[in-house]
Amino acid sequence: MKVIFAGTPEFAATALKDLHEAGFEIPLVLTQPDRPAGRGMQMHASAVKQYAQQHGIEVLQPLSLRMDSKDPQRAAEAKAAHERLLATDYDVMVVAAYGLILPRSTLDIKPCINIHGSLLPRWRGAAPIHRAIEAGDDETGVTIMQMEEGLDTGPMLAIERTPIEAGDSTASLHDKLARLGGKMIVETLRKMQQQPLEAVPQPEAGVTYAAKIAKEEAALDFSLPALELGLKIRAFNPFPGACGQVDGITIKIWAADVLEADSKEAPGQVLAADAQHGIVVACGNGSLRLTELQKPGGKRLPAAEFIKGFPLEGKRFV
Repeated sequence: MKVIFAGTPEFAATALKDLHEAGFEIPLVLTQPDRPAGRGMQMHASAVKQYAQQHGIEVLQPLSLRMDSKDPQRAAEAKAAHERLLATDYDVMVVAAYGLILPRSTLDIKPCINIHGSLLPRWRGAAPIHRAIEAGDDETGVTIMQMEEGLDTGPMLAIERTPIEAGDSTASLHDKLARLGGKMIVETLRKMQQQPLEAVPQPEAGVTYAAKIAKEEAALDFSLPALELGLKIRAFNPFPGACGQVDGITIKIWAADVLEADSKEAPGQVLAADAQHGIVVACGNGSLRLTELQKPGGKRLPAAEFIKGFPLEGKRFV
């Protein structure tokens, strides 16, 4: 079976690696164009492109796949990409966190299969891992589905569940689901080589949408319940990183424990900031013990180390 792979971040690179190591022939990889990143804003290749180049796989990076784009450059690149796909001998396209919409013209060439990091139809869309944690879901998983023009609406070929542990952040859950997705796509394609797979329509009930994460969501509102804030902190680690302001300085909050005890102090008030109690902050209901923080230009530090260089006693997060 010859597989064209379309994907961009680490989640996708894990699946590409598993397919490649499983022996599938991969004549072409599609990934997003290089982007500026880091403090120096140097051009940075995607994780998928890096893996493909390391293993001698041809890479195509069109700005768009929509030949009807009103942008002449995007339309031209989409036309060239379409012609390249038509000229390539392949059996299936596997898509994982690609970041570009696949138009009907692409979907009609050969079957397209998507690796999606949720239990569809829950959390269709761009940020299923973040939103599952933020919502307090007990479990999530990976769905392998046939692609159609709707947003993650295609029939399902395989689905596997995994619990969301109390200590999971988006970073840790991402890695679990990436490994699961890689395993599942290899199994799915091997089964397809033996016989056609039954595609099961998604249930009509239980549809939710995982909107893309906006940087503005990072600012914590300490008038909210501690439980809700604790979920946001886990969901926004590593991006965009939950934060609060102290004396006009933005402090990143990477990890926290939820405490049930209420306080009469105003939300955001630091109730304790010492080696014995840690950093405890009042919330609208309950409180948070902040366990990992970062000041601008600094490193991520455990609370005990953070307060040595940034005293918080008597301060308030806003």
